[in-house]
Amino acid sequence: MIRLFVGLAVPETLQTRLTSLCGGVPGARWVKPENRHLTLRFIGDVEEGIAEDVDAALATVTAPAFSYDISGVGQFGKGFKTRALWARVTPNDALRHLQAKIEAAMVNAGLPPEQRKFTPHITLGRLKNPPAERVDQFIIDHAAFCDGPVPVSRFTLFSSFLSSSGAIYTPEVDYDLQ
Repeated sequence: MIRLFVGLAVPETLQTRLTSLCGGVPGARWVKPENRHLTLRFIGDVEEGIAEDVDAALATVTAPAFSYDISGVGQFGKGFKTRALWARVTPNDALRHLQAKIEAAMVNAGLPPEQRKFTPHITLGRLKNPPAERVDQFIIDHAAFCDGPVPVSRFTLFSSFLSSSGAIYTPEVDYDLQ
């Protein structure tokens, strides 16, 4: 079995800027800069044969190169139930188009459709029962954060290995955009 997801790598210059945001929330497990990405489709654990089907399906995806912007931060969950803090990727037509084409390719490869709404973001940290006032302060302090345009010329199939020291993400295959 191999654990997979499709995403966009984050350029080093943006990784550095995002690192400057990571702090001030007790108990947060901040994502390592090299692990930051924008997930386009989580696939999960699949057999090697399915992984080959996924690769073949992704190789058929065609879309134009584009760019995206970062505008502010957000959270999944509320108060002490907040489970993640993230940088908001401003949705645009080209990003939605690419994500939809990848989703269609995954369904054509035999995977079940994704049930969650696509919320473009770059995860900064994961939380468990954080102090609600510190989460609120993080959101206030970084509401004006922005960056971009971030150019996108390819998307990537990543593998994910869960270890005791955190996830290790490995780019497996890059797919160029037009």
